[in-house]
Amino acid sequence: MSKLWNVYLAGEIHTEWRREIEQGCEQANLEVAFTAPVTNHPNSDDCGVAILGQEEQAFWKDHKGAKLNAIRTRTLLEEADLVVVKFGDKYKQWNAAFDAGYAAALGKPLIILHLPEHTHALKEVDGAANAVAERPEQVVQILRYVMTGTLD
Repeated sequence: MSKLWNVYLAGEIHTEWRREIEQGCEQANLEVAFTAPVTNHPNSDDCGVAILGQEEQAFWKDHKGAKLNAIRTRTLLEEADLVVVKFGDKYKQWNAAFDAGYAAALGKPLIILHLPEHTHALKEVDGAANAVAERPEQVVQILRYVMTGTLD
């Protein structure tokens, strides 16, 4: 009996890591559905003021957007079977840290993806993970193993 796995891809939005994982899983014929936060950066930043009205202070603009984005993020994290969180090399992803912590608090299996030079900075996040990968193809290999019990 096979299972359709629901995998949430959280974190960094400036590279193609999501596409790489999705394509790798497709090539491996894995039964997986992917969900993610809004990855269109302007839409994510501006959704609150675009829908609920402009704000004079940046704090309140960000507050409105964060609240709306949290509806999607929390719902999809709660529905996920497994969560992958990518920390990028160039940007500080505070939202990725929140997603990792929230997923861990929900008891979701968690794969963290980051470059080796961030190991020290992310040691607590890595400590909550079931696996820590450095490359998207490693995430695909992990997913293949946990979903099918097979190795390459």
